[in-house]
Amino acid sequence: MNLIYITARERQILEYLLASDQEITVKGLAEKIGVSVRTVHRDLKGVEDILKEYDLRLIKKSGVGIQIIGEKEQIENVKLFLFNITHNEYTPEERQTIILCTLLESIEPVKLLALASDLNVTIATVSNDLNKVEEQLQKYTNLSLIRKRGYGVEIAGDETAKRKAMSKIISENVDEFDLLSLIRENIQKKSTQQTELISERLLGLVEKRNLHIVEKVIEEINNELPYSIADSAYMGLVVHLALAMERILQGENISIDQSYLERLQITPEFKIAEKIIAKLEGVFQTEIPKAEVGYITMHLRGAKLRHDKEYIIEDTSLQTALKAKSLIHYVEKKTGVPLANNHALLQGLVAHLSPAIFRIKQNMGITNPLLEKIKSDYAELFEIVKGGVEVVLSELEVPEEEIGYLVLHFGSVILGKNEHDSLRALIVCSSGIGTSKMLATRLQKEIPEIKECQNVSMFELNQMNDTKYDVILSTIRLPQLKRDYIVVNPILTTDEVEKVKSYIHEKKRVGKPFSSQELDYPSFTKKENTLERMQVLKEYSDTIITLLQGLTVTIYKDGIAISELLEEACAKLLKDEVVSNVSVLLDDLVRREAIGGLGIPNTRLALYHTRSNTVVKPSFTVHAMSRPQLVSAMDQSEMEVETVLLMLSPKELSTNALEVLSHISALIIENELSILRFESKDESKISSYLATKLENFFIERVQKEKTNKRSI
Repeated sequence: MNLIYITARERQILEYLLASDQEITVKGLAEKIGVSVRTVHRDLKGVEDILKEYDLRLIKKSGVGIQIIGEKEQIENVKLFLFNITHNEYTPEERQTIILCTLLESIEPVKLLALASDLNVTIATVSNDLNKVEEQLQKYTNLSLIRKRGYGVEIAGDETAKRKAMSKIISENVDEFDLLSLIRENIQKKSTQQTELISERLLGLVEKRNLHIVEKVIEEINNELPYSIADSAYMGLVVHLALAMERILQGENISIDQSYLERLQITPEFKIAEKIIAKLEGVFQTEIPKAEVGYITMHLRGAKLRHDKEYIIEDTSLQTALKAKSLIHYVEKKTGVPLANNHALLQGLVAHLSPAIFRIKQNMGITNPLLEKIKSDYAELFEIVKGGVEVVLSELEVPEEEIGYLVLHFGSVILGKNEHDSLRALIVCSSGIGTSKMLATRLQKEIPEIKECQNVSMFELNQMNDTKYDVILSTIRLPQLKRDYIVVNPILTTDEVEKVKSYIHEKKRVGKPFSSQELDYPSFTKKENTLERMQVLKEYSDTIITLLQGLTVTIYKDGIAISELLEEACAKLLKDEVVSNVSVLLDDLVRREAIGGLGIPNTRLALYHTRSNTVVKPSFTVHAMSRPQLVSAMDQSEMEVETVLLMLSPKELSTNALEVLSHISALIIENELSILRFESKDESKISSYLATKLENFFIERVQKEKTNKRSI
């Protein structure tokens, strides 16, 4: 075989063509690479010459696109060739990214000659690239480029800003699969050869051993989180921690405002962060500053969630639910689509908004690789949601990346669902709740045969029985998967819809049975599975029974102060054996009130709630006053309250029981009728309303468990 020289653009074109198992238009390639159609046509000659060396052809279909055709083994050889290139011509954008990361990583000035030598370009080229790097730095706060003749070049700024920039650059340039593969040692080793792929250059910022250790620690701790985070957030946390350890071992430390650290210490994520730090200190045999615990806590609180089970009894969730309801009403009014009573939409929005608001307030930022596609495909809805966000979250500067994810939540509902289907689809999506819901909804809308869509993460896939699904779609490559699957864009393009339809049609045409229909024997359920489902339903029903049996409406007639009201209420709960220590519980309630207001804006209600070790069993009681009392509202205003809703939970409670309490919190602000019910001070009205709603909730969960049975 002849010695092959390949340019940066030829490599990019080959990578895009090899990653796709269908035709790509020249225009599409031009848009991806950022050049003209004419330039791509010119570069294709060099691409064809390279492919000939491997007995492969480039097939061009007019009006359809181009595709690489040939033996699978030879296609793999081309991939290996690209992987093993020891000298690489980088694109200008890649060079600038490498320069940026090199400067961020370095603790002293870097000479232009060293950068030019490393990248195999002239000093003049590096100097020009630095102008672009300086422009890029403007999007990062507290960082600036210093260039002095004879001194070199460096990035000045605090350690926190540098780490944030490095994490962001890695997340923008390295996909989750590549990162996970590197960590778990699935990438083929390169012996003595230099690592030159842009993604690997960036991952070179962190010692591979450190990545591996950190990922193992996070994997152990992950199950202790009160929620599951998206693959992208999981990998982001791994990168953040690995970078942190790298910098700590180099003597680079961060600082954090002490009063803010104290506020973080009362969050459930702080305890998890402390466990992570303790494990890392043990492994690396080094002391880690307390400030690092604070930053890990921030990362956990800002993580995108994998599922939409955000329990609306946590400190900030009811406030977020109020904002979500306002946003839903705004979008409903603008689109004319009824959305107000869609509990799944509310739950999904709360789950997304809680960490999103935290990210925005802390200036943490988020990447959204789908943003341009969302703005293009759902332009009108994007503008509506953007308008709603400007009204509802007027105090925040919400970036378009966050708005894009919110559009996916609304889009999945507005697109609607089709009910008369018969097939099952498994969707592997690493981006979080909104993206996976949108993909599932569009799939069911476009392909009526698909009845069920199950969303799983890259990590969950290994524990799944995928033979129960008729088609598997993934937004990322899954080389470890042994059966057929289709890689799709999370937005699901028209071409991809046709591709899935063709796949289903082909299986039907050749008479090949779908996996879930291969055996026509009666389906029997394992005893363990039945017991597990019954246990889930028992937890739901036990919690509902406990709450309804303990529900009371007490009316106080003598203008009692709220502090006295709470004292009397807790004393009665002690007598009823709901709590074990009144003074501890009152301290917990006062501590919770100090964090932020508990009055529900635009109502006469306040929700006092806490999870405490002194609470024996879940409780929800209503306490009405004859005269209104002034309290702090959740929006930081002052408001008059006539009814105190008291919701208590044991510190340790199953997720299913927490879900019931969360449902009650959501019911309080569900609509005008629900608010009037809870403001009525009428025990009969409140108890019958709550009983009806909780019974409906339980019936829905029974139906859900039936669906789960069919999926086993």
